[in-house]
Amino acid sequence: MTPDLWNALTALQPRLRRFALGLSGSLDEADDLVQAAYERAIGRIEQWQAGTRLDSWMYRILQSIHLNRIQSRRVRGSHLQPVDPDTLRAPDNERALVASMTLAKVRAFIDRLPEEQRAALLLVSVEGLSYREAADTLNLPIGTLTSRIARAHRLARLRGRDGAARRFRGDPS
Repeated sequence: MTPDLWNALTALQPRLRRFALGLSGSLDEADDLVQAAYERAIGRIEQWQAGTRLDSWMYRILQSIHLNRIQSRRVRGSHLQPVDPDTLRAPDNERALVASMTLAKVRAFIDRLPEEQRAALLLVSVEGLSYREAADTLNLPIGTLTSRIARAHRLARLRGRDGAARRFRGDPS
């Protein structure tokens, strides 16, 4: 492996960790996913084609590992518990508290999305990939990716309206 390729791989770590956290919802599992993705990539570096997007290749590896683990948990059961967002709070002031609550709601929403919509939404909205880049990363037609993102947005709007209606009626949410 060339030093330039090594540097490019290591420069991707924060983005991969952010993507893994969005997929898994757990800091520990995100770190495990990133480590497994690097292990697989380094072990199969000859499969990466120079001139193609290294980040897309790494995102695809990471997502494949995540999907394999989900399938494995379905078969074997899971012993891991998700991280409680309340334990990740910033110092206790009103702005930090509101931000923490908002982040917790966004994470909870993302965690409830179907896996396909979650990956599409994270790549475009969090990682900043274009629709074409995200579609290529997930090996999907661009129309399928667009549809998944649109369904996630529609679900967010519906859940937002339901929450507003509950607050208007005085129901707890």
